Amino acid sequence: MKRTTIHDHQAELKHFRQRVTLAFVFICLLLLAIGLRLWHLQINEHETYQTRSDNNRVRITPVPPNRGLIYDRHNRLVAENIPTFTLTIIPEAVTSIDETIDEISKLISLEEHEIQRFNQALKQKRRFEAIPLRLNLDEQERAILSVQSHRLPGVDIQGGLQRHYPYGEALSHVLGYVAQISERDLRNIDGSRYAGTSTIGKIGIEQSYENQLHGEPGHQQIETNARGRALRVLESNSPTPGHNLHLTIDANLQVKAEDLFDEKRGALVALDPETGAVLALVSHPGFDPNLFVTGISRDNYQNLKTDPKQPLFNRALRGQYPPASTIKPIIALHGLEEGYTTKDFQIFDNGWYQLEGDSRRYRDWRREGHGLVDVHVAIVESCDTYFYDLAFKMGIDSIHQSMHLFGLGQPTGIDINGEVSGIAPSRDWKRRVIGEIWYPGETLNVGIGQGYSLVTPIQLAKMSMLLANHGIRRNIHVVKKITAADNEDTVVETVDIDEIENNIGNNDNIHPLTDYRESNWKTIEKALYDVTHSPSGTAGRLAYTGKNTLLGKTGTAQVVSIAQDSEYNPDELDKNLHDHALFIGYAPADDPKIAIGVIVENNKGAADLAQEFTDYFFELEQAYFEEEH
Repeated sequence: MKRTTIHDHQAELKHFRQRVTLAFVFICLLLLAIGLRLWHLQINEHETYQTRSDNNRVRITPVPPNRGLIYDRHNRLVAENIPTFTLTIIPEAVTSIDETIDEISKLISLEEHEIQRFNQALKQKRRFEAIPLRLNLDEQERAILSVQSHRLPGVDIQGGLQRHYPYGEALSHVLGYVAQISERDLRNIDGSRYAGTSTIGKIGIEQSYENQLHGEPGHQQIETNARGRALRVLESNSPTPGHNLHLTIDANLQVKAEDLFDEKRGALVALDPETGAVLALVSHPGFDPNLFVTGISRDNYQNLKTDPKQPLFNRALRGQYPPASTIKPIIALHGLEEGYTTKDFQIFDNGWYQLEGDSRRYRDWRREGHGLVDVHVAIVESCDTYFYDLAFKMGIDSIHQSMHLFGLGQPTGIDINGEVSGIAPSRDWKRRVIGEIWYPGETLNVGIGQGYSLVTPIQLAKMSMLLANHGIRRNIHVVKKITAADNEDTVVETVDIDEIENNIGNNDNIHPLTDYRESNWKTIEKALYDVTHSPSGTAGRLAYTGKNTLLGKTGTAQVVSIAQDSEYNPDELDKNLHDHALFIGYAPADDPKIAIGVIVENNKGAADLAQEFTDYFFELEQAYFEEEH
């Protein structure tokens, strides 16, 4: 018999309502939880997630400032900025940097040093910053990369300005160059100030005036898509360009000096005696600074470093040479002033000098001697024997004082970094540096500019300036003024050319050069004139070959010692062991406009080079005058 189930509709309805109520409560609680979560995310955490959203959508990019321009004394551009295109990669927008670089290398050629430079910068920069991979893209390379840009997310071509030096080698040691910022540079600079900038001044004016030339960076807020591509600029803050520099250097004079040296090595520094302005500063040979701007290859750099002519070495500021006979005028002047000799005092020179109790003979360059010699003849004919005798009377301390007064053995203070001091030897110096006592024979060698004495070409030029000015010192400088980039009439800073303090420390017993008697200055001036104009003068030929009156003193610095009974024969020596030729001088006598120091390494012709350079200087001055009038 079949059983029939009787349903309790009331009970089922009750259970159903309970389940519906529970489900409704559960749903309400779930909605409440979701609502609370949404409220928390959108209200409490709004700023946090807004920032994250903006970071995904907006990229803040630094905008590097334009580097200040550099002009010569006649407003010729000697360091400019030219348009260039750079291939960059933003690390955070790239899935794999190595794969990306491989893809790029299939499209354009990449040098090993470019990849190494990129990898080094990758360690130093933040991941959202664009890092240069290839500088100075040509038109064909830009076209290839633009067509393939859809395959290269995070890779971009950025237009910008690149440093360029139109005079190349001629101004290399004055201007220096800019190059890639190194790890060492990063430790010494303000990273925020150099955001977006990949180069920095390394040597020369570019380094010495880096703060003025660099400027201040700006920034851009750029909206990007999901692949990191720029869509639009939301906000921008323009950078402040660096200041412009106006030099005292004449670019035409620099080029002329380079041409005059030709295949010879050496240095030339020319100053304006009235202001201390550097008219020319040449170290030959130089180098092409443009090679460093985009990153010099390892092979090119190695070639420059190993070149026996040392093109990277700034001889004008760092070359140290015996002053040789160029020192004789200042020793004679100091000897006259301090009473160690007189204008009329004479000695008889038979070709050598000997200290009492010493068997050694200190020979004159003229083996047969000069006969009767006073201070005038001693300078004109460069008589060593006279200066051996004068040096012995003066003693090394007095000679040291005379060298110090004329700026030898100490930096000139020129506004280019890297200058060395040279050596003005003394008893204290030898005891401190070598640990030995001073010997009388060493005083004789210093008296003719040999021995321990070492000077730089710029110190020779300073000595010439002080002789031309009768002791008035000027602040030696290369930068004449600094102007605002947006307005050349706005002068930010000028150089003080007032007379600077003239003493040698705290020694009150030594008179400054400006206190020297005018009669003694005239005695030296007459001798310097006859050096280049008298038939017996060591550079008397200049009276016939030169167009302008040049007063001066020659010098021959020994590179290798010759035994006292031997004779110097350059044909028996390697070229690098030949004597150096030196010259100091100024022109004209009555109102000096130029003071000069020249050294020609392992060769002759310093005086002739100085005369040609001086003649060209006055030709230029006349041409400039005619242009203005």
